[in-house]
Amino acid sequence: MLRREFMKLAVAAGIGLSGGAAFAADMPAPFDKPEEVKIALVRYLSTGDFFQSYLSGVEKQSAALGVDLRVLDSRQDAALQADMVDQAIALGVDGIIIQHGLTESMKAAAQRAVDAGIKVVAFDVNVENDAIPQIEQSDYLLGKLALEQAIKDNGDSFTAGYVYVPGIAPLDRRDVAWKEVKEANPGITEAAMFGTLDNPIANSVANQARSVLQANPNISVVFAPYDEFAKGVKIAVDEAGLSQDIAIYSADVSTADISAMREPDSAWAATVATNPAVVGEVSVRTLALMLAGEDPGKQVVVPPTLITQDFLNEQDVKNMEELGQKMPQFQHADVSVAEWIPLPAR
Repeated sequence: MLRREFMKLAVAAGIGLSGGAAFAADMPAPFDKPEEVKIALVRYLSTGDFFQSYLSGVEKQSAALGVDLRVLDSRQDAALQADMVDQAIALGVDGIIIQHGLTESMKAAAQRAVDAGIKVVAFDVNVENDAIPQIEQSDYLLGKLALEQAIKDNGDSFTAGYVYVPGIAPLDRRDVAWKEVKEANPGITEAAMFGTLDNPIANSVANQARSVLQANPNISVVFAPYDEFAKGVKIAVDEAGLSQDIAIYSADVSTADISAMREPDSAWAATVATNPAVVGEVSVRTLALMLAGEDPGKQVVVPPTLITQDFLNEQDVKNMEELGQKMPQFQHADVSVAEWIPLPAR
């Protein structure tokens, strides 16, 4: 039996591995002494179910490895996030995960970490650095699959609202898909573009969406490629009594999203997503490979899946756990894996 499979069974059975430390003699340096390995997660976005789940994945994979994880949360303060990279450097960490952020504020900070000899990976932020692997959910595909479903449901001629905030790498990549689809389907009209990342994001977007829907009563489709955006649009649609007149297409998923999609007459028709917890695990494993001297590649992609309201209702999916049971790819992504890396218990 492969050691990794034994580790999974042992963790599931509650055998004391101390995050895989029982196998420390077989682990590559520096994981032969995992308790001495320090890594930091430096976050830009943290509000919403997606980011809570992502953090959970980072924590679980870090625990499985037995490393010391520090979490630094800038709460959408770009300057503070850059300062937190410097804080992580001062803490003497071995590796840093940069989670979201703005290129202009994080590019120099990421380079400072590399110059200090620290291994760095970036999730959904382009730091324009060849030494730093980019981890993503294939955001272009997230947008493309959602829009293909919108066309399947509504035809290739409709008036749309679009929720977008430029400068955020995943949203910018999803925007490429939106532009391509509009160009390929001239019958699709963008009546309004709006969006904000002000906390609480869903409520802030709802405030904008109320005005947009009132000013553009011909909107029948809203492309909101982030679940907090979709929640906000749904609030406004429900308040306006338009749930049967407007269809919402989004990206990302959570238990709260599943519940909202399954409400009677819900306008939220489909989303495209990966399990954010799995993406968090992949982020840690990618960093671990680098720390062990292995090359995870320049781009680490976790493939997404289309999730429709019809599928959730037909399969009676009520939460992320049940979604994982119905869609096995939600339980684990065979990305950035190695026999020596213990996986979290399922």
